[in-house]
Amino acid sequence: MKALVYTGPETLALREMPNPVAGPGEQLIRIARVGICGSDMHAYLGHDARRPAPLILGHEVAGVIVGGPRDGERVTVNPLVTCGACPACREGRDNLCPTRQIISMPPREGGFAEYVAMPEGNLVTVPDSVPLAQAALAEPLACGWHTVRLSLAALSGARDTALVLGGGAIGLGAALCLTAQGVPQVTVVEPNPARRAYLSDRCGQHALDTPPAGSQYDLVIDGVGYAATRATASAHVRPGGVIGHIGLGEDTGGLDIRRMTLQEITFIGTYTYTSEDFRQTAQAIFDGRLGPLDWTEARPLDQGAAAFADIRAGRVAAPKVLLVPDTAPERS
Repeated sequence: MKALVYTGPETLALREMPNPVAGPGEQLIRIARVGICGSDMHAYLGHDARRPAPLILGHEVAGVIVGGPRDGERVTVNPLVTCGACPACREGRDNLCPTRQIISMPPREGGFAEYVAMPEGNLVTVPDSVPLAQAALAEPLACGWHTVRLSLAALSGARDTALVLGGGAIGLGAALCLTAQGVPQVTVVEPNPARRAYLSDRCGQHALDTPPAGSQYDLVIDGVGYAATRATASAHVRPGGVIGHIGLGEDTGGLDIRRMTLQEITFIGTYTYTSEDFRQTAQAIFDGRLGPLDWTEARPLDQGAAAFADIRAGRVAAPKVLLVPDTAPERS
């Protein structure tokens, strides 16, 4: 099969690779769409030791099952593979499984390819009425769904206003999930003017370049995770409010611990999603509760290196680029 392989910092190469083989309890998936995630960009820049070259990146996948009794079934893929038996898995917090694996991280190759093999329990059937280009968004949207769910559960008092930092797919997804989970007033902060205009004009978001001076919100979600965005979150969450932190931009800095202590502000770090979050997100996509999801840009897999370079240079306004293999199913 053809695969886009990360070979070193800022270098991707289209190569012929062996087809994956589905093991016991697994299915082979012919990939229709695979999204470029911020974590893929971190790896591409050489900033993620968990993803050493050479490696097939990509974990936001939808496609069609090949072979067996489910041949031709359209599915979206939960890329997080867990043991199912540890205390975290038994408690429904399988995203915290100590032996968790995710495709695009050794030992599992990722989805920037024509095929991927996945356990059957990681597959959610996609209705014929839903494009696989939308279904491929289940993974990044599930990250926002999980953060919003945990943050709202920790929030006491008013839950009318939310601030989302970052207008990429994670931030936009969080904004859509906030609306779907009942928060009526959502503001997105995005410094890139082209993307900010896209969020306003195409995605129906109230998008600003910076929060209004002195503004405070019941809930702040940091979808970026840099010291500067954590400082913004600390400054603009109301007393007794909640910061939901999902970004992985840099490790330390930014939080105003004194204010958070004096004002009893809750900080929640969130990682990916549980399998139940993933199923709920997929169903919300299928039901149309997350909107038309028409804010993606599709590019051929063999132009993936150029897509990474364009994202890196800030030349992409769309919150998500989806790569399309030559072998993608026609109904996608």
